[in-house]
Amino acid sequence: MEVHPANDMTRAEAVLAFLDGHGLPYDCYYHPEGKTIEEAKRYWRNDGSVHCKNLFFRNHKGNRHYLVCFDCDHDLAIHDLEHRLHQGKLSFASAERMMRYLGLEPGSVSPFGLINDKEHHVHLFLDAQLQHSDMLSFHPNDCRGTVVISREDFERYLAMVGNTYEYIILY
Repeated sequence: MEVHPANDMTRAEAVLAFLDGHGLPYDCYYHPEGKTIEEAKRYWRNDGSVHCKNLFFRNHKGNRHYLVCFDCDHDLAIHDLEHRLHQGKLSFASAERMMRYLGLEPGSVSPFGLINDKEHHVHLFLDAQLQHSDMLSFHPNDCRGTVVISREDFERYLAMVGNTYEYIILY
């Protein structure tokens, strides 16, 4: 596992330390690398959680960045999202931008990367359907693990990191 440069912890350890340090209950398990949803599905437990897909975008000017999370069994209509945001064309953010704003590399995008966004630059969009889920799962900034957390505790996490977020209809 890669070491988190700031404190000699792996990225996953930094996430779990944050959750533990803030009294947020979760379950975490490790598995072989799954950089894509198709790969990761082979290793996920049938635990009743909604496994989320996470995409990192930038607007056409490159001055706004968005993390978009939704049920991995659905597809995102990017053009519909562009029209809703009125930010012009969206494109996937580069690996350099991902590292700058989330401290992550491609294949490891997760809302837990927001712990690295100290200036709260990234805005998070969550699909509205996730509001009806009791449990959500994301990887802990490393595609060799999965964190299962209740939606309520995940929302508590979001309040603690301080980034703006909203639930919107994505599909």
